[in-house]
Amino acid sequence: MRRLLVLWDIDYTLVNAGGVGTELYTRVFTSLYGRPLPQPGSMAGRTDRAIAREVLALAGLDGRDGLDQELQLFQAALNDTAPAFAARARQVVTALPGAGAALEGLAALATGQGPVQSLLTGNIRPMAEIKLAAVGLTRHLDLEVGSYGDLHEIRAELVAPARDAAAAAYAEDFGGTATVLIGDTPLDVAAALATGARAVGVATGGFSTADLAAAGAHAVLPDLTDTAAVVSAIVG
Repeated sequence: MRRLLVLWDIDYTLVNAGGVGTELYTRVFTSLYGRPLPQPGSMAGRTDRAIAREVLALAGLDGRDGLDQELQLFQAALNDTAPAFAARARQVVTALPGAGAALEGLAALATGQGPVQSLLTGNIRPMAEIKLAAVGLTRHLDLEVGSYGDLHEIRAELVAPARDAAAAAYAEDFGGTATVLIGDTPLDVAAALATGARAVGVATGGFSTADLAAAGAHAVLPDLTDTAAVVSAIVG
């Protein structure tokens, strides 16, 4: 069997982060600009780069030095400040039911080489690590080959960097459906479809199984509690 690259979303797929990401945004924004954080639209499935750009535009900061330069400043501050939220994450982040067992189940596959498990997430890497470490979900994930939310505003653009990093690290080709994206939003599904990857939707966020099926997911799960069903959906 061809080896798989399995790329997990984090928020409402593996964990409920308890708002710790919003707390980070609020602290950084108020520290930099001395005023309340503007409220962006829905964050579901969006990358931190896209959300940060919207926040800065809503605040009218695109005229100061140009929005791209301001975005770099803001993202650097997010990355620098995130480690300070590790203790807070341990208080508020919870693993979604079945998440740990799903990661274990994939890692235990004995047919050929087990899949490479990593992340394709809208989170910046420091916050991704903090959220998952808070609930002990990093063991089976190779975070070095993951793709993170400060890389691009469009989620589909995160797929190629993850594939390239995994190919370099494991000397394998993860093109096409050898890459599997797992997430809770239509944007997760769209990213997979746009890049020829396999899409597995999990209805543990704000979208139903019907929503994810309509978006074109190859497989849809109500949650991660049935480990055998999760593994079957991922390996196809």
